[in-house]
Amino acid sequence: MTDPYGFSTRAIHAGQEPDAAVGAVVPPIYATSTFIQDGVGGLRGGYEYSRSANPTRTALEECLAALEGGNHGLAFASGLAAEDTLLRTIGSPSSHFVVPGDAYGGTFRLFERVHRRWGIDAIPVHLTDLAAVEKAIRPGDTAAVWIETPTNPLLAIADIEAIADLAHAAGALVVVDNTFATPYLQQPLALGADVVVHSTTKYCGGHSDVIGGALVTKDDALTEQLRFYQNAIGGVPSPFDCWLVLRGLRTLAVRMERHCDNAERVADFLSGHSRVPEVFFPGLDAHPGHDLAKRQMRRYGGMVSFRVAGGEPAALEVISRTKIIILGESLGGVESLIEHPGRMTHASVSGTALEVPDDLVRFSVGIEDAEDLIADLEQALG
Repeated sequence: MTDPYGFSTRAIHAGQEPDAAVGAVVPPIYATSTFIQDGVGGLRGGYEYSRSANPTRTALEECLAALEGGNHGLAFASGLAAEDTLLRTIGSPSSHFVVPGDAYGGTFRLFERVHRRWGIDAIPVHLTDLAAVEKAIRPGDTAAVWIETPTNPLLAIADIEAIADLAHAAGALVVVDNTFATPYLQQPLALGADVVVHSTTKYCGGHSDVIGGALVTKDDALTEQLRFYQNAIGGVPSPFDCWLVLRGLRTLAVRMERHCDNAERVADFLSGHSRVPEVFFPGLDAHPGHDLAKRQMRRYGGMVSFRVAGGEPAALEVISRTKIIILGESLGGVESLIEHPGRMTHASVSGTALEVPDDLVRFSVGIEDAEDLIADLEQALG
């Protein structure tokens, strides 16, 4: 199910026809490892073993593809499992990647400490600088430009369409991690991307109760390769995990509207606070990527990062003082989460070119009452 249906209609119905056997409105959890065959090779519905395919996973993959405007979706056990499978598919010894200069620490660790030993080279570049991106791309050698937009945790905005033009002219693919924006706020495939990556743990699941990842593409040949590696490597989600993400997708649009509403109010509050010298949020007029985000995204997302006057000790004190806002890693859940990237989510890039400021706080703004969140920040910043 794609156009002419709207986003929420697709989120609720794509891949989710009522069960033909009993009429269940919600797709069932096919909690089985194997499927009966009507003779050798006689598969019912194309299913033989749940590592290869499972009806609950198929429903999720079809829904994700419909929401991203792609032809094919592939679900994985985590966002990093999805990224690892993609790298094994499109990368090879001596291949080169251009990655964000403030990429998610886990992604950079995957490139730097797992795949580099097999010959893959990843060069971090600030993707807001198109001249630097063009200079970093090696025609015939660069396998892909890997984009995060907004980036994690500094919320920089990259021009997907412009970078896609540069990459494709050099024979490189474009991969966009769309976890922060979600398919509701941003459609990378429509802007020229070849593959979209998600940690479905985050906004897609939306309730901090599942780990998952996904890839979406329009490319039939690439999909065939990805499915081979998906099955061969086996980093797939369980049927129950697929069901949880699918449940989360049904409310993605309404949740994202509330996340965005709250984030805008929180960013405005922080921008006027004497203890906050800098706020990173693309919805602010002062943000260097504001105009681009306005063109490229439906709204500005639910993530806000900010620096605290007084350095790392002050930042750590603030995050320890919140009462409603929970100190914890991850993001994208209905509850608000706050953390210190330098000590937590991005500790793996400490001492590298991707090291984040030690006074930085990352805030995943939940869907609680905005007044309560602001009051909690106010007392924490005290």
